[in-house]
Amino acid sequence: MGLTLETILDKMKQEIDKWITNISDKDAEQIVKRNSLQAGIHDYALLEYVKGRVKVRETENFLTLPVVKTGKSSETLTEEQVRERIVPELASYIRQKLDEVSPALFNCPFTFNGKFRTREGDVNVRILEYVDETKKKQLLKRISFYIADKLEAGKNPTKPLETFFLSKHLLDERLFPDLDVVHIISIFEKIQYVNKENEHLAKHRRYLIGALRNCLENHWLPRYFENMGTQWQKEYKKKSDALLENTEQGPIELVIYAATLILKYEPSHRRNEGLDILNCAIELGSDRAKRMTKEGSGTFAKEDVSFCDELVKYTANDVFAEVTIAIKQETEESYARALRFLTRLLSMGFHNSYQIKLKSGVRQWLPIKGLAKSGTHRFFANALEYPNLHPLVEEYARAAMESFEWYTDTEGEKNCMAGSYAVFGLGLVDQTYFPLVEEYMGKVDEEHQSVQNNFTVALVECHGVNAETIPTLVKCMLHSTDSMKLKIKTDMENARYLMLLLNQVRGLQDYEVEHIVYLIWGGTDKMKKIASKTKGDQGKWLTELAQAASRG
Repeated sequence: MGLTLETILDKMKQEIDKWITNISDKDAEQIVKRNSLQAGIHDYALLEYVKGRVKVRETENFLTLPVVKTGKSSETLTEEQVRERIVPELASYIRQKLDEVSPALFNCPFTFNGKFRTREGDVNVRILEYVDETKKKQLLKRISFYIADKLEAGKNPTKPLETFFLSKHLLDERLFPDLDVVHIISIFEKIQYVNKENEHLAKHRRYLIGALRNCLENHWLPRYFENMGTQWQKEYKKKSDALLENTEQGPIELVIYAATLILKYEPSHRRNEGLDILNCAIELGSDRAKRMTKEGSGTFAKEDVSFCDELVKYTANDVFAEVTIAIKQETEESYARALRFLTRLLSMGFHNSYQIKLKSGVRQWLPIKGLAKSGTHRFFANALEYPNLHPLVEEYARAAMESFEWYTDTEGEKNCMAGSYAVFGLGLVDQTYFPLVEEYMGKVDEEHQSVQNNFTVALVECHGVNAETIPTLVKCMLHSTDSMKLKIKTDMENARYLMLLLNQVRGLQDYEVEHIVYLIWGGTDKMKKIASKTKGDQGKWLTELAQAASRG
């Protein structure tokens, strides 16, 4: 039987019913209660129609229904039928269905779009944008209270989920028709500030960047640019009639801010997106965007971010989170000046997550396997060759070390916290710096960094296992991962060192002792077998250590 307009409409309504039934299985009321900024669960849906087939889903990336390849379209629907009959009827039907289900199921606003294949081609159209005015007023009130209570007056870390919803809401022109860009940027900065030393800082930034990227790609950029690339590899071309009345205020500031966050905090393989966005601002006539590519954001005075004399030249760009250091003469004083510059720069608020672009004829590396061969690494390895500079290197390390902040020229298994090369180098050359090493280890996030494993192995090779090194080795092991290959079992079975180790682990949690035992002996069970065959104090202390590592 051939398809008629009525049968197609009935099929679309059936699919809408099926979709609403499926999502109604969720306990929406309880989910929404998890934080005050979540107005509902679903904020978008898409109905697709291709040659009699209908599908409703919640993403808008591409058609999931099969593409029918025909020379001439054999579709039943016409574009006129879609726009004049189907869209109005489906809009009325969906609105009716929304009124019948729990308000918590749908966000505010909620958008329902359609993609229809017709005789004339594909038709993309908005079927319904639904705004519950009562819910909207409540949400706006909650947003205002949250900002005042948790951010403007708050000093404690916030929850990533709150940032996820807040950032989306603030950039939604349906909630805030007149975007206050200065206010939005100040709130995004405050979110990062209150979470500065929080383990979820990276997740907060990821949500902020995601909301900004979504705002730009779906709303701002399409007004002025055409995407000549693909959905996954975008290439923006300025529209011939694109023109900004004011290129230095309003939304353009948000564009520049988004580009800056991407360049500073996204992985290196995604930073081209930030450059593309900044270039779009430049194409639209933003002098500030153009200056930023050369001079930075303007946050710092020019004399604070650049210097040049007969020994060294250095410049810092906070937009790209880069410091360029050119060593003109390989002398102690050249590196001393550069170290003072870096330390002062960080003390003034330059971000700890950055990298050094080094121009030097010397190529020193720390004697630690597995570290990135980067300009940042090479600079500190070079500087550490001058013993008189070690106090300056320590001063830098203390300014640079901060949990959840990493050098931007490292990724994956080579990822390392800011200050790592300075601390590692000092720890290897002199035991005087062991307290610095221990302080560093206390800040390490071992879930996102493992180079401390390589350092710990090098530390043992350099200083050995003895009464002086055991306290620091314990601290290093506590913050190393299970993958570390540390060959100190024979040394640690010395009765004296066993006693020292036992004293060091007193007061630790059983899982922490278990971790140390695993790194040295390969596990508690293996240690128990050794203890059962060992007599005297040595056997006693092995048994005590095994008991300390046993859970329950």
